[in-house]
Amino acid sequence: MDKLKMHTPDIAEQNYKKLAELFPDAVTEIKDEDGNTVRAIDKNVLMQEINTKVIDDGQERYQFTWPDKRKSMVMANAPISKTLRLEKEKSVGRDGTPGGVDSENIYIEGDNLDALKLLQETYLGKVKMIYIDPPYNTGNDFIYEDDFAQSVDEYADNSGQTDEEGNRLVQNSESNGRFHTDWLNMIYPRLRLAKDLLAPDGLIFISIDDNEFGNLKKICDEIFGTQSFLATFVWKRRSSSQLDKSKCSTDHEYVLAYKREKFTALRGIDKDYKGYSNPDSDPRGPWTPGDLTVGMTADMRPNQYYDLVDPKTGKVYKPNYNRVWSYIPESMNQLIKENRIVFPEDTSKRPMRKRFASELNSATNPQSTWLSDVGMNIEGTKQMYDLFGKSFFPYTKPMSLIKSLILQATEKDSIIVDFFSGSATTAQAAMQLNAEDGGKRKYILVQLQEETGQKSEAYKSGFKNICDVGEERIRRAGKKIKDETGADIDYGFRCFKVDSSNMKDVYYAPADIEQLSLDGFEDNIKEDRTPEDLLIQVMLDLGILLSSDIETQEIAGKKVFSVADGYLLACFDKNVTEETVIEIAKKRPFYAVFRDNSMANDIVAANFEQIFETYSPETVRKVL
Repeated sequence: MDKLKMHTPDIAEQNYKKLAELFPDAVTEIKDEDGNTVRAIDKNVLMQEINTKVIDDGQERYQFTWPDKRKSMVMANAPISKTLRLEKEKSVGRDGTPGGVDSENIYIEGDNLDALKLLQETYLGKVKMIYIDPPYNTGNDFIYEDDFAQSVDEYADNSGQTDEEGNRLVQNSESNGRFHTDWLNMIYPRLRLAKDLLAPDGLIFISIDDNEFGNLKKICDEIFGTQSFLATFVWKRRSSSQLDKSKCSTDHEYVLAYKREKFTALRGIDKDYKGYSNPDSDPRGPWTPGDLTVGMTADMRPNQYYDLVDPKTGKVYKPNYNRVWSYIPESMNQLIKENRIVFPEDTSKRPMRKRFASELNSATNPQSTWLSDVGMNIEGTKQMYDLFGKSFFPYTKPMSLIKSLILQATEKDSIIVDFFSGSATTAQAAMQLNAEDGGKRKYILVQLQEETGQKSEAYKSGFKNICDVGEERIRRAGKKIKDETGADIDYGFRCFKVDSSNMKDVYYAPADIEQLSLDGFEDNIKEDRTPEDLLIQVMLDLGILLSSDIETQEIAGKKVFSVADGYLLACFDKNVTEETVIEIAKKRPFYAVFRDNSMANDIVAANFEQIFETYSPETVRKVL
């Protein structure tokens, strides 16, 4: 049996293997500065293979860079040995009742950089839409401080908070010499990881203001490719003016949109058919009169400058020298035969062409300013007030904004990700839209446990961190939507938190652990971890959706988890008998997972592989 790796993918290693597979003759070995033999890529061979120039350090080129950019790239690619742990007491069942875990929606508490890495194997290429509203770097909001290797004085200067994983939240004032650098180092690795989650026809929307718009656009051009840029949408966030030193009231923000390679088009804005009617009972349905002329002179289009005659009445309609008919006589006569031309009684007025609603696309492409018609910040404030009787955050995005984006980019069964979820507007918007159109959209939200602050209204109301607010909002919004609509949708979520690995250090580096006790060797799992904890990490390692159905069975007195209708069968009990192994093998799972050294005796261990070869040779067997 193979051991599970129990850590996130090493993306740099994966990229190396891809390059080595494409150009094996470019792979070589060299001695490093310590005299060790290490693998390398021969630049000259690679240049010959791809027939292009490779740039060396120091050469001028078009690029966007900043201090620590290379460190950000390494941070995005580096694996972590962490996991997600189910918080059942915070979870909500599909029907909205507490404690259930049958929901397909996911809420994750923790650093979104860790969460994105943990989701890589499972949700790679499966997400239809990502929406994020990251910190705008205004000097007052908090940003993630991923590199905490600083001196005591530097740490004191930052005056930040520290989360459970040791990552600091730093208030980034404009006096900081690394004002833009810190923000870029925060956002870059997260977007690198987010890209890989998007489906081939997926789309990402990013809310931003003027502070970092230019930098964000350049980062996205680099990560997604300039060819993937879709649009910059302008959102009107408030109607009232606000004076500042520039004497200009900024009432807008932006939503940057980038697409993957197979994305085709936005759904479009539904057309308004109020002006359509059918006064002549045309069998083709409602129509509206449209212009029958074009802005060309008679000299420019002489074949479109002619008298137009109504064949039924003989009335003649003279052309306009400066605006000729849209069609040559032959085409115009065909339209008349098809009853597509409306002739007025007064010959001084222009004939018009019928435009049938049934022959038009139901939607038009959205313009870059279309978000100006959705709700403003005040709507988001009111929606929080409706749920809590107070407004905890002054700049909560309105649900209509997120709903509009979801409508444009998703199908009814799509997965939506928001890894700066804040007050969980995205969850409420997805539920509301599902209730309206019968959709089964699923969301994955990620939020760091930022403290709300003892002076805040949220803290005074019992919400110690933003996750508390977001989770409670989903509960209350789900109840509100269910009471108002009665729709049969998923109102719940499974709550997880980012935590350290379930495995002891010996699991990852047994050669580095000296003088292991027999008990320590036999049990490489941390004492405070449950079988459910192990199951979630196994699912992440094997790329099985966190929203999969999980059932618990008893086989020969042992607890066995059945995931996704038997796709994975996992038993983490000790002293597993041959009877249990046989019954699991007979169920023919795709994966079968056990604890290492968990067999009841040497006979069961010796017969293990043969049992599976007899009953289910295709099953992939793994141990941890």
